[in-house]
Amino acid sequence: MIQGQMLIDGEMTLGKGGAAGLWIDSHDPATLEPIGRVPAATAHDVDRAVRAAAKAQIEWAARSVWERAAALRALASAIRARGPEILNLEARDTGNTIGKLQADVQIAAGYLEYFAGLASELKGETIPATAKGLHLTLREPYGVVARIVPFNHPFMFAAAHLAAPLMAGNAVVVKTPETSPLTGSMLGELCQAVLPAGLVNILHGHGMPAGDALVRHPLVRRIGFTGSVATGLAIQRAAAESGVKHVTLELGGKNPFIVFPDADLDRIVEMAVAGMNFSWAGQSCGSTSRLVLHESIHDVVVERVAARFAALKLGSPLDPTSEMGPVNSARHRDRIMALIDSARAEGARLVTGGGRPRGDSFARGYWVEPTLFADVTPAMRIAQEEVFGPVVCTQRFRSEEEAVAIANGTDFGLTAAVWTRDLPLALRMVRAVQAGTVWINTAGQHFVGTPFGGWKDSGLGGEECLEELFSYSQVKTVHVFP
Repeated sequence: MIQGQMLIDGEMTLGKGGAAGLWIDSHDPATLEPIGRVPAATAHDVDRAVRAAAKAQIEWAARSVWERAAALRALASAIRARGPEILNLEARDTGNTIGKLQADVQIAAGYLEYFAGLASELKGETIPATAKGLHLTLREPYGVVARIVPFNHPFMFAAAHLAAPLMAGNAVVVKTPETSPLTGSMLGELCQAVLPAGLVNILHGHGMPAGDALVRHPLVRRIGFTGSVATGLAIQRAAAESGVKHVTLELGGKNPFIVFPDADLDRIVEMAVAGMNFSWAGQSCGSTSRLVLHESIHDVVVERVAARFAALKLGSPLDPTSEMGPVNSARHRDRIMALIDSARAEGARLVTGGGRPRGDSFARGYWVEPTLFADVTPAMRIAQEEVFGPVVCTQRFRSEEEAVAIANGTDFGLTAAVWTRDLPLALRMVRAVQAGTVWINTAGQHFVGTPFGGWKDSGLGGEECLEELFSYSQVKTVHVFP
């Protein structure tokens, strides 16, 4: 059993929460075996962490950007050195399959190095506003940044999302997810060894009181959150009630995978599986969970995709050959099953999956089969609500206009994939689809340096790019006259 701790003011500690016997237990979602526990932060722990961050930030902001960049690179090296240990624990704690999960450590370290490389881009402008004066802008940090992390990639999101705020001169307080928090303690140990005391603080805890206290803290003026729409709305409300704060949100998606009749069907079937991120049991905001298929190819694509779903190898997250593990928690499994039940009740046709996999190895744990529904209409819940699990629905269209209407017919706007060999059609679809990222003849890929973020209820702000770095700075205008 692992007993994790929190990082507060350079000290690995149980905090007031642990001292009071407030714990969050973590279980292997594949077997339900207990793995470990972490202390649950109290409002007092949050206040201590924020005040430590505020104190450390003053000295950090006074460092040159080259010194900050060197510290980020040192943290990246420390992460890589403990990579195998991080991966083993993350797979056990999340249910994500270790074969694909290996990329998370490299992504986290790579983001730290990427933003370290942007050090010299933290620059303002000069504006020729008058003939005699000097008019310029500076970029300065907010101070203390709160980062609230989701359960699907807890280590990667916690570590990678330190990069931009730290490079911009801020200190950071991270809250780990209520499920799968264990690698957060490992990140705390790495930050303790490499970074100045108090610069990064890592808290475990529930949304109430820890998350709420963090968002409302008067010294926190910049908040970054990745997770559900409901929690994003709660964060916006709490932030607005406690101050004028800059909030960015990377939220959910109900992402269309739009296929026109001239597309390569072999590639379509392959990418319909890849785009669903089954390595994370479909628990990815960017998963292309709506197959929007031209009526002339609908039936053959459904048949072939269903066969691929049924052939996926489900198994232990620690088995490198497993293609999918369990979903993250009992509560989340129950929500997924409720949406599957609603699809059946509303008349969607279940093509494959829909329940617990057969076999003794799946008798325990939070298992859900890869599931495909056909004959789905736009008004059904399964077509409107994010499942965040291994569930795909198909919708038919006849015309380009109908495809656009279906694609845009939800409150989400995170990603979309368009498949056609007709370049003018592809460009029209790029313009027409309401999404922050549009892929043409591919799906699911992220490219560092290009913004990733959502429209509509899918979020606010872009990440993974120079704009993210700028978003953790404030612009100060200076007018100088002789």
